[in-house]
Amino acid sequence: MLIQCGYTISYTFNAPAAMVLMLNLRPELGHRLRSPEVFAINPVVPYEFFFDGFGNRCVRLTAPAGRLELSGDVLVEDVDWPMPIVADAREHPIKELPFDTLQFLLPSRYCEVDLLGPLAWSLFAFVPPGWARVQAICDWVFTHLRFDYSLASATRTANQAYEGKVGVCRDFTHLAITLCRCMNIPARYVSGYLGDIGVPVDPAPMDFSACMQVYLGNAWHTFDVRHNARRAGYQIMAMGRDAADVALTTSFGPHLLSSFAVRAYRVPAQVAVA
Repeated sequence: MLIQCGYTISYTFNAPAAMVLMLNLRPELGHRLRSPEVFAINPVVPYEFFFDGFGNRCVRLTAPAGRLELSGDVLVEDVDWPMPIVADAREHPIKELPFDTLQFLLPSRYCEVDLLGPLAWSLFAFVPPGWARVQAICDWVFTHLRFDYSLASATRTANQAYEGKVGVCRDFTHLAITLCRCMNIPARYVSGYLGDIGVPVDPAPMDFSACMQVYLGNAWHTFDVRHNARRAGYQIMAMGRDAADVALTTSFGPHLLSSFAVRAYRVPAQVAVA
């Protein structure tokens, strides 16, 4: 299937300010692009691409005083079925893990492994290791937290979400990541597009979506903790230890978000070709 993805975001700045953006798809998706990935800025200012320590494709620019609009579009080909269940994917002892996965066992800005360890072991120590344990963590988080977009907070941590029992997709993801790390399962945070493909259309305005990836059976597997379902069409933009590593836009100066629109929808092949 073909999926059209894009965004239009605008800010207002009182004075020029440097920005770093993570609004591009991950480089690994390059072979599935069916149109060039368009990136536009209004007004036009110089910018440069670079790759961060996690392999995310980033943009650096200096926003002028006044209104700045960012927009992007890309057509992506993807399979027409939900993310697979790999029930026999096993947990690895720490001594067997690849070195680059070890950082995803540690505490990070939003994931307080040191605080939630006792909770994790009390809940999941007797759950069979591997895929079943990760799914049990997702089930528990999905039940424990209440989704409420009006209560979104940029500073809420996994422990605070656990205590407050409320959050948005990033909070569901942070809490599940933390509990997985407590159980010695490498887990990382990913951001991307998740359209209403194969599910009823959500009447609320679309946002970018946070998901979790865990390392089981010598591979990374994606879990959508917010919906606790195997969804189709998720397109990854960036990955890191938690939301602090994959901020969509980082401004090194005060600003005001003026508008925000995200889109991801299935496109009939004949329309896309035309």
